[in-house]
Amino acid sequence: MKLKKSSVVAMVFAAFILAAMVVVVAMGLFLPERSETIQGEIETTDYRVSSKVPGRVLEIRVQEGDQVHKGDTLAILEAPDVSAKLDQANALFEAAQALEDKARNGALKEQIQGAYEMWQKAKAGLEVAEKSYNRVSSLLKNGVVSEQKYDEVKAQYDAMVATEKAAQAQYEMALNGARAEDKQAAQAKVKQAKGAVSEVNSYISETVLVAMADGEVTEIFPELGELVGSGAPIMNVAMTGNISVIFNIREDYLPGITVGSEVVAYVPAFDKNINLRISRVKNVGNFAVWKATKASDGYDLKMFEVRALPVDASDLENMRSGMSAILKLN
Repeated sequence: MKLKKSSVVAMVFAAFILAAMVVVVAMGLFLPERSETIQGEIETTDYRVSSKVPGRVLEIRVQEGDQVHKGDTLAILEAPDVSAKLDQANALFEAAQALEDKARNGALKEQIQGAYEMWQKAKAGLEVAEKSYNRVSSLLKNGVVSEQKYDEVKAQYDAMVATEKAAQAQYEMALNGARAEDKQAAQAKVKQAKGAVSEVNSYISETVLVAMADGEVTEIFPELGELVGSGAPIMNVAMTGNISVIFNIREDYLPGITVGSEVVAYVPAFDKNINLRISRVKNVGNFAVWKATKASDGYDLKMFEVRALPVDASDLENMRSGMSAILKLN
């Protein structure tokens, strides 16, 4: 009797287990598929405002949160060392310019006139020496003067010939001005000095920091009066017109997520659904988390970075970096 009762209980239990399995299978077949909620983050493209030259912060003309436009002055640095170098460069340029003017214009009128007078003086001396030489030559033939006297007069005549030629050459050189090579060298010096001035002026311009693109000032690092080094960031500017939404999606949820397709995401910050267009699907690398589908056999699932852009430009006005975006995928 007891055995029959135990068999009945076992059969009832087995029937209950079988019925439960049938219910679970049925639920799996007819219930809707489980959806996956993926949280993304809104990102903006930022750029850092910095200077090539070290200096002291003299003015900061914006505050965090201000909207700026391309070309707006954001801050001004004070760099006295660069100003001193500009004075030196300008002085070198003026000196080179004066040398070039001298080479181009040639000698002064007074110098030319002086060289001419020296040439005329040498010509007059040559005429006297030539007459003395001719006279002594005649007297030597007649035996009136000695050969020694003749040699002395001859030497004086030759010396005056050389003196006259040298004076003439000095006059012609003063008249013609500097050589072509000297003029070219002077012009090169001017170009070199002008380049030095331009270089220092470019450093001076770096002390006035301007916005490179429209955006919003998100961070300002130094305070007034602080010294900042070359290349040190002064502030960050977020380009509010260049906003994207980043999602990290497991690859088994990627079907339907293709470049150019559109999805709808919910943004809690302003309680609104926005349309997004997929612009990139990127492998995030081997450092990303992998998920095993089965413990014994199967394959691993990898994460991909999906970047999406707002379809409606009006949505960009309210979106800020760091806001969340919620995407539901089946």
